[in-house]
Amino acid sequence: MAVQGQLKYLEDRWDEAVASQMDEPELLRYRSNLLGSDLRITNFGGGNTSSKIDQVDPVDRQVKKILWVKGSGGDLGSIQRAGFATLYQDKLLALEKAYRGVDFEDEMVEMYPLCTFGNNPVAASIDTPLHGFLPFPHVDHLHPDWGIALAASANGRIKMAEFNEEFGHRLAWLPWQRPGFELGMMLKAIVAETPGCDGVVLGGHGLFTWGATQRESYLSTLTIIDQLGQFIERHGSVAGHRHFGGPRVKAREDRKEIAARVMPYLRGAVSRRQRWIGSFTDAEAVLAFVSAEQAEKLAQLGTSCPDHFIRTKIRPMFVQWSPERDPAELKERIELALERYRGEYAAYYRKHALADSPAARDASPTVVLVPGVGMFSFGKTKTEARITGEFYTNAIGVMQGAGSLGAGVSCTEIPQAGPAAAASEFSTESNYVALPPGEAFRIEYWKLEEAKIRRQPPEKELSRRVALVVGGGSGIGREVALLAAERGAHVVVADRDTAGAEAVADAVRAVAGKEMVSWTPIDIRDRAAIRKALAHTVATFGGLDILINTAALFPSSPDGIITDAQWALTLEVNVTANYLLADEAHTYFKEQGLDASVVLTSSANAVVSKRGSEAYDVSKAALSHLVRELAVGMAPQVRVNGISPATVVKGSTMFPRDRVLASLKKYNLPADEEATDEALRTELARFYAQRTLTHQPIDPKDCAQAILFLAGPAARCTTGHLIPVDGGLVEAYLR
Repeated sequence: MAVQGQLKYLEDRWDEAVASQMDEPELLRYRSNLLGSDLRITNFGGGNTSSKIDQVDPVDRQVKKILWVKGSGGDLGSIQRAGFATLYQDKLLALEKAYRGVDFEDEMVEMYPLCTFGNNPVAASIDTPLHGFLPFPHVDHLHPDWGIALAASANGRIKMAEFNEEFGHRLAWLPWQRPGFELGMMLKAIVAETPGCDGVVLGGHGLFTWGATQRESYLSTLTIIDQLGQFIERHGSVAGHRHFGGPRVKAREDRKEIAARVMPYLRGAVSRRQRWIGSFTDAEAVLAFVSAEQAEKLAQLGTSCPDHFIRTKIRPMFVQWSPERDPAELKERIELALERYRGEYAAYYRKHALADSPAARDASPTVVLVPGVGMFSFGKTKTEARITGEFYTNAIGVMQGAGSLGAGVSCTEIPQAGPAAAASEFSTESNYVALPPGEAFRIEYWKLEEAKIRRQPPEKELSRRVALVVGGGSGIGREVALLAAERGAHVVVADRDTAGAEAVADAVRAVAGKEMVSWTPIDIRDRAAIRKALAHTVATFGGLDILINTAALFPSSPDGIITDAQWALTLEVNVTANYLLADEAHTYFKEQGLDASVVLTSSANAVVSKRGSEAYDVSKAALSHLVRELAVGMAPQVRVNGISPATVVKGSTMFPRDRVLASLKKYNLPADEEATDEALRTELARFYAQRTLTHQPIDPKDCAQAILFLAGPAARCTTGHLIPVDGGLVEAYLR
């Protein structure tokens, strides 16, 4: 089936040299990954693929037909062989005899495990019968924008007939039906009733295609989606048609700056029940939509595809603000919009909830649209926040496509209406048909969706929090960044040493994932540089919850004499810079209105007087008191604490080779000039350890543990406090 010449928008990425080496399950994985690699074909986590494969039953050694289908919660773009559920095809088909009707279809989900082949632990999704009851070896169920645009058009059935005629297809139409066993029965029936059927459009939902081989299924899917794109784009280019009614306002040239200023406040506003990570986009398609004449009406209707609104909620929040106005008005407009949104969501829940419905979820929006600026999206991780935005971008594409199909046509038919929902329950705008709120509720608060949520792993101690680790390029800061990421935090590594910061960010990325970390240069003596680092943090993750500083300066010289300039620099870095950091961060903390924490790094030297380190000791004594002063000044919203480590030699930039050698000489310890830096540091750390009660060298990881205890929720009632991390240094006991 050669189609490459027919494709205008999509690309045939199938490599026969690669595919020829694969068995059927691997070909299914390969096909799925190819389809999931293009967001125009399906969105993240959306859609399903399947194959019916002959395999030997391990019990009776007979060849059986086994349905391989994407498991619950999987993503086509990244799914591996182990991500597919496997079921005996004959047992799955036999479930039709046990089916009691649409009012009892949820019962069937409990039957799927009884059909499992090979002790496979992967849970079968609710879409399993949609694949199993279609009489084709290989099936694709996807949610391309062009496909959903047709499925969500008021003239969708009419346009499908035109499409079939133009491109020689036999697509069939099904009215809206929530995914599940009933929809599987409907698919089986419509295919049987439609001779030569080569695909099914699910009203308001998506597209089913198939093939006799893995390759044929892939090409059929690719071809139909691309041809739908050709069909819809041609409709949208007719003379006089303007997407979304044309622009209502102009985009702001300074929209990114406005977004950066408003994001902390917005994040705080939507996080009043639970904290969210934020993302922002002013992509061309988004900007055109939010600034358009019909944007507010379309946004109010909500989305059509279940995969969309599971993440974007019933609808986004549209902020009624004119880009010609002062951006300072946005906070007030956001508050008004949020009050209205939460009220509407509460009414939506009250109207549709049943006695056994799950409790109402967070009524805050996950998508916020601002005319002339762009779209803010929120999730429990940066990845989820970004994907939520991508889903609504998909929804924008759907609305645009539906509008294109309705260009110059007035159609009042609602072909999505059927047994599940009457025509009167659907709302339309510019040929776009949104899912009825009652049907949206049945999916959002579906017990099966609730069960899927409960199957997710528990969140970690610092999940949904953003930590800025200053001095994170080495030593204690490096260990703090790594440990914070392990505990679920989103981390920004900041350091003057940009190479070090980038290297630590790479190490964190390997532990936590590529979107959980970023890095930025910083000079903590410079307010402007601090502001840039904070702005980077907010732009990346939406806000700031934890500020940690481990950067410090220990002055030294070959003759042991500290100059006036060194004295001043030491106090500037170790005291004033900490004040500047906290002062600038406090601005963001106040904007968010969320509880936050600051942890600074003092030293045992703050209370231990000795010769030769006066500048450092005095600076740390001042810093210890600064912790207490800041705790008073930033209460009650922000907790400020610190740690007081004794000498941390390992990994510290304050212990360059010349200082280590000088210290070894000072204490009459053997110092091999040929030894490595690490060996010399180990020898010095061992000496310092003998002066403590525990005789344990202080490791940067020990300090990181203390810092993150103070930064996290376990220390919610602790502020203005400094924890010694000194191995039990008697000289540092307070008197």
